[in-house]
Amino acid sequence: MDKKIAIVTGSSSGFGLLCVLELAKAGFEVIATMRNTGKAKSVLDEAARHDIENSVHIQPLDVTSKESIDQFKNYLNTLESVDLLVNNAGFAMGGFSEEVSVEEYRRQFETNFFGVIGVTQAVLPFMRKKGSGKIINMSSISGRIGFPGLSPYASSKHALEGYSESLRLELKPMGIDVVLVEPGSYQTSIWSGMEEIIIRADSPYRSFMESLKTEVEKGKADHGNPEDVAKLVTRIALQPNSPDLRYPIGKGVKRNLLIKSLAPWKVIEAAILGKLIKTK
Repeated sequence: MDKKIAIVTGSSSGFGLLCVLELAKAGFEVIATMRNTGKAKSVLDEAARHDIENSVHIQPLDVTSKESIDQFKNYLNTLESVDLLVNNAGFAMGGFSEEVSVEEYRRQFETNFFGVIGVTQAVLPFMRKKGSGKIINMSSISGRIGFPGLSPYASSKHALEGYSESLRLELKPMGIDVVLVEPGSYQTSIWSGMEEIIIRADSPYRSFMESLKTEVEKGKADHGNPEDVAKLVTRIALQPNSPDLRYPIGKGVKRNLLIKSLAPWKVIEAAILGKLIKTK
């Protein structure tokens, strides 16, 4: 491989698949990793549709499995270098904190947080050896603002944000950039965890959850095109100078972040809870 090499985790669908396609179209050799390689055909079919199938290479990788990451390290040893890592693998778990088990919180963190650390540690020696590279961590608006009914997801993304800040400071002297992409709501399957949650009939949070589901359903019409996120990732990857740490993207995301930075928390919670109460 003479081209720059990019690795994308969680590339069987959603942002991951679109990042694979955009990066390959931009000239990268892309290692598309996924837990279930049975989904590889749809990825390769999409690549063929864009005439970039020779630039997309499927590799199995379960970011929650040490054994899988160790096997992936063996594969990395066959490469000359790694120029870009897109830590995209993740999912969103919905539910109210009192009713979500600690084991479910751990499962959320295993993918969204510890999985990122494991893959990053596997890739970093190759970037350090070259003295350059970019690591793009797919975060979320939920990494900056916690929403009710999403505490497992929001806490995992808040952890990712703190990790990425520290990692950026550690790797900057090595010539390696760390970037956070922070999407709002987009037309991907990540929110299925919120939509499919079943709450007990006698739950004290039942009406609250129904309100949240109503808001999620009403907001679907305003969800952005996920291709915009993949194109942003590609622009960052191609940027010749050092990129910023954070790239918020999506309808209302920058406005909401500005409000959080300026408004007292009581004003923010009143706005969020007031909107949900109206839907009951």
